[in-house]
Amino acid sequence: MFISKGHAEGKKLAKQKLLEEAHKKASLVPVDLDGYKIKVNNKSYSWSTNFEKITLIRQGLPYSAIESISKRTKIPVIHYLNSLQIVQTTYNKKKKSNDILSKQDSEFIVELIELYDFGLAVFNNESEKFQRWLRKPNISLGNSSPDGLFDSLTGIREVKKALNRIEFGNMA
Repeated sequence: MFISKGHAEGKKLAKQKLLEEAHKKASLVPVDLDGYKIKVNNKSYSWSTNFEKITLIRQGLPYSAIESISKRTKIPVIHYLNSLQIVQTTYNKKKKSNDILSKQDSEFIVELIELYDFGLAVFNNESEKFQRWLRKPNISLGNSSPDGLFDSLTGIREVKKALNRIEFGNMA
């Protein structure tokens, strides 16, 4: 049986859309066939499943990942250092010696990457609009600005929930 290239691509797109819809209902993070990535010191770290994410967290990210997430989110490094309770001099020393973050700190960075990618998707890749939303006090977050909640995993989850409400038409 011969299937035209257009028909095969149409079936593939329909299947992908169906998977995306199912994933949206089950998860707060967007489906990206490539998964999530962070580039640190010319090395890419990526994950697309929770098991890959767990493996990455267990291995740990280098201290330089803090600077990478800072550049990506346009939020100063000091904001993340305060959230992680890392002193600037300690950070500088550990970054210079290519030390690895703890599992908890690596998970924090990984969760922020997922949150940031999800937020960009919700705001149609309009980075400036998303950045403004991150800094603006939000009623659904107890009048805190979303980026003010980046000091705990629970805070990050609450920001993801607020983004999810926006995505599905509820104001947040």
